[in-house]
Amino acid sequence: MAEQRIKIIAENRKARHDYSIHETYEAGIALTGTEVKSLRAGRANLKDSYAQVSKGEEVLLYQLHISPYEHGNIFNHDPLRTRRLLLHKGEIRRLLGKVKEKGFALVPLKLYFKGGLVKVELALATGKKLYDKRQDLAKRDARREMERAMKEKNF
Repeated sequence: MAEQRIKIIAENRKARHDYSIHETYEAGIALTGTEVKSLRAGRANLKDSYAQVSKGEEVLLYQLHISPYEHGNIFNHDPLRTRRLLLHKGEIRRLLGKVKEKGFALVPLKLYFKGGLVKVELALATGKKLYDKRQDLAKRDARREMERAMKEKNF
């Protein structure tokens, strides 16, 4: 099968800093026409967004900001409206069980086009404590220093 091109629209870099990522899922998203046009222009923000499994066994994405389409008219959308994520029923049940049982959060990591369709990379994550964040920063700095030293030694 041919490789599908992926064009990243928005990324939530802060999520990897604030959460420990355990699993990721790819989900479709139900959008209106002007939202897709606005996304093609790259006008989206994932910063404060989160997802939840509702009682009707559907996953909803909250606080995803998609700016109104510039050339839209009265049919433009509300920028912060709640959007439905498209997942298989089995995946939704698995997510519901994990979120209830272990205190996981559903955090969107990326918003991207894949083969002309808008997809969301959804992560099953737990929040990091302050000391975990400090440890991660220390590890990253140590790794950078080692790479820098190895690079200098090779030259």
